[in-house]
Amino acid sequence: MLIWGVLFAVGTYFIGVPTSDPLIAFGWLWLATIAWRSYLPWRQHLLFLRDWLPIALLLVVYNISRGYADDLFDPHVTELIHADEWMFGWFTGGEVPTTWLQQHLYQPGVVQWWEVVVTLVYVSHFLTVPTVAVILWVRSRAQWARFIRRWFTLCVFGLITYFVYPAAPPWWAYQHGFLSEHVERISTNGWDAIGLHGAGNTLNALQVEASNPVAAMPSLHTAWAMMAVAFFLPVVRRRWWPLLLAYPLAMTFTLVYTGEHYVIDVLVGWAYVAAVFLVVGLGERWWSNRVKLSA
Repeated sequence: MLIWGVLFAVGTYFIGVPTSDPLIAFGWLWLATIAWRSYLPWRQHLLFLRDWLPIALLLVVYNISRGYADDLFDPHVTELIHADEWMFGWFTGGEVPTTWLQQHLYQPGVVQWWEVVVTLVYVSHFLTVPTVAVILWVRSRAQWARFIRRWFTLCVFGLITYFVYPAAPPWWAYQHGFLSEHVERISTNGWDAIGLHGAGNTLNALQVEASNPVAAMPSLHTAWAMMAVAFFLPVVRRRWWPLLLAYPLAMTFTLVYTGEHYVIDVLVGWAYVAAVFLVVGLGERWWSNRVKLSA
């Protein structure tokens, strides 16, 4: 496991965080499971490919298809701005939270310590849910299946929304003249402060080449974070809930501050999580009852 950790750290430093391709990301995770359980025979390690390759391929299709999601309709912009102004204008002086936060916290050319934290929180989106899923796969395939069903359904719901309701984030709205106050896209600024320029370059390339710039509604960054937390809340003591919930809240601040999302995107993302847990939970109970009746 130590060898894997060293190789991963070196690769991250020189190449970047392996987020641009699901096949590469899951390749690293597969190697991690091999290093973690090196005592198992190879046929056991090959089970990872059986269970995970279809999911990785589906994520590849998801990444490719969402890039075309804005071809059907013009992106929605002003209604998102008005929603955030309506919710927070009383506090921000009529501005959207993104512009207010950047005016108070962001200094061009200077990387503050909190921007390092913000960047780490931002990039955790690409690593946290897959890592949690792999750990569940190692420990309990039944729990892994429950987690995957919710994750996959959430991605499908989000992708459908991107096609029928393309929505532009704050940085896009500013660049196209919909926001008068300056907004910078600063989600990867923190890498420079800790010397991981390669990681930042990889994410910047991913943002430019492989993403849909008007896929802001819902925010799957916060939706994934909330889904991962909500999955474990029923089995965690309530005194630990604030610690778990701090993660999606930190992701929310990160996305709004860095110009990636409006607050309304986040709230809709959380609503999608609730809907997914309800729909998938009902489906699981229906299937369980059907199996019992047929037994």
